[in-house]
Amino acid sequence: MAEDLLKIEGLYKHFLVDKKKVEILKNINLTIREGEFITIVGHSGCGKSTLLKIIAGLVDYEIGSVTNNGTKISGPDIDRGMVFQEHRLLPWLSIQDNISFGLTNVSKQEKNRIVTDIINLVKLDGFENAYPHQLSGGMAQRAAIARGLVTNPRILLLDEPFGALDALTRIQMQKEILKIWEKEKTTMILVTHDIDEAVYLGQRIVVMSARPGEIKSIIDVDTAGSKIRGSADFAYLTNKVYQYFFEDEKQELEYSI
Repeated sequence: MAEDLLKIEGLYKHFLVDKKKVEILKNINLTIREGEFITIVGHSGCGKSTLLKIIAGLVDYEIGSVTNNGTKISGPDIDRGMVFQEHRLLPWLSIQDNISFGLTNVSKQEKNRIVTDIINLVKLDGFENAYPHQLSGGMAQRAAIARGLVTNPRILLLDEPFGALDALTRIQMQKEILKIWEKEKTTMILVTHDIDEAVYLGQRIVVMSARPGEIKSIIDVDTAGSKIRGSADFAYLTNKVYQYFFEDEKQELEYSI
C-alpha cells in the first residue's frame, strides 16, 4: 500500500464578512496517500475550493494541522502544483513560455527537454509557439495542466478545472487527465460540484456538507465498472453521492419551515 502523503487533522477555517465570523470549514480530517486520485465534491460555497487553497499554501487556517510528507504546510511550494477553473495563462507569452515560466535553476537545454515532454504529454505538440487567444478552451486548460505539472510536483491540485468548458470538451478532458494520472502517478486532488465527474475520476470521493463544510462521507471507488459511464456500478455510486446532497436539501427545507 502507498504511503500517507498529505494529512489534514481537525481543520477549521472562517472568514470575516462585515466584521462577522462566517465559518467555512469545520473539523476536516483527511489522509491522502501517495499516487492517489481524490475528488472532493460538494455544494457551491461549501468550502471545497478554500480547502484546496489551504493545501496549496495560498490560504491560512485558524485551527488544526495540514502536513505534506510530515512537514507543516506554511506557504506555496513547487511540490504542489495548482490548476484553476480559469486557465490564467499570460496572454503575452507563447504556450511554450507559459509552461516553462515556473522552471528555474535549470539549464536552457534541460528546460527545453522538460517542456517538450510535458507538451507531448498533454497533446499540445505543434502549438508551442501559439498564444493563449489562439487556443480553444480545452487546449488552454491542457496548457494550464502542463504548467502545473512542469515542476514535477508530488501533488497536483485541480480547482474545478473543467467547469468553464462545454459538455463534450469536459468529458474529453476528464479522459485526458485520467490518462495523465495513470501514466505519471502524480497525487491528484480535484474539486468539483459535478457528481459524475467526481465518480469518473476519483479513487476515493470526499463528499462535503453545505457550509460550514464538513466531510460527510469518503466513498471508495473500487471496481473497474465504476469508471464506465452508463454501467450499473457507475449509476450506483452517483446515486449514492446524490443521496448526501438530498440530505442537505432536506435539512435546509426543514430549517426554513
